[in-house]
Amino acid sequence: MSAGREQDDDVDSPASRSEFSGVEPGLGSAVAEVARAAADEARPLFARAWRGLRGRVEELTRSTLGDDFEDRVHELRLHVERRGEDPFGLDPEVARQAVKVCAFFHRLYFRTEVHGLELLPRGRVLLVANHSGQIPIDAAIVGTALFLDVTPPRFMRAMVDRWTENLPLVSTFFSRVGQVVGDPDNARLLLEREELIVTFPEGARGISKPFGRRYRLEEFGTGFMRLAMELDVPIVPVAVIGAEEQYINLGNLNWAARALKMPAFPVLPQVLIPGGQMPLPTRYRLYFGEPMRFSEARDDEDRVRQCTELVRETIQSMVDAGVRKRRGVFF
Repeated sequence: MSAGREQDDDVDSPASRSEFSGVEPGLGSAVAEVARAAADEARPLFARAWRGLRGRVEELTRSTLGDDFEDRVHELRLHVERRGEDPFGLDPEVARQAVKVCAFFHRLYFRTEVHGLELLPRGRVLLVANHSGQIPIDAAIVGTALFLDVTPPRFMRAMVDRWTENLPLVSTFFSRVGQVVGDPDNARLLLEREELIVTFPEGARGISKPFGRRYRLEEFGTGFMRLAMELDVPIVPVAVIGAEEQYINLGNLNWAARALKMPAFPVLPQVLIPGGQMPLPTRYRLYFGEPMRFSEARDDEDRVRQCTELVRETIQSMVDAGVRKRRGVFF
């Protein structure tokens, strides 16, 4: 016992403590010196890598938005100022940030091909397009193409379904980026202010089609035709190819749609897969057609329906031609 005690005392003796304490600071200083030297050598490498990464990001941003992006934003500000305070809450700064996000999908994700933009007449225009894709990405891509690919840029006001008014935050965001509830009075006011608006006469029926009915247009509402006749506004038919395959819809749950007060509740198996919430990177193709004018009396119900059907058939033929022309869904 005494021998063991003596050994313990030796370990805890001041001499022993001073010996170990003398080694530790020396070792710590050496490690610190090596770390400082490594940091000094690594610092310029990190700085060079950061400059390179920042340069690549700036280059990618320029190629995505274009060198004249800020000039286009300035045109949007002037567009709003010339018309006075926007009655629906359009905010150029919010729209500017939204375009930056949409430009990624337009240029890089969906790699949109755009045809026929040169056919757009000046002044107020009513774009009429087929609707598809389960969520309204198609409208965002059309608006981004008009903003980035037309010189001078055109600013689109989209007519959205009334049920979006019940979505907190979403409804406010929609109004800030220029989207307006699809009411005839709202559309009339925008056209009287010489705006370019887009409408999807299929409504929710078009956006929620099951996969088996892709690229088959549903029946059109006639509201857009009455406005075109009343105000003598040119109608430009637009065919959107690619959105039908971005989500695979197996059908709709009507009971769920009623419970959630939604126009449709699609069954989308891919959203159950990790990452499947993102749309598939299909290739978008937009086709803008020749302007169409209808000046007949809007009180003639039969004539209104005939003209509406003519526009629907025109867009259907454009959609059919675009589908036949493409090499594949993703290319």
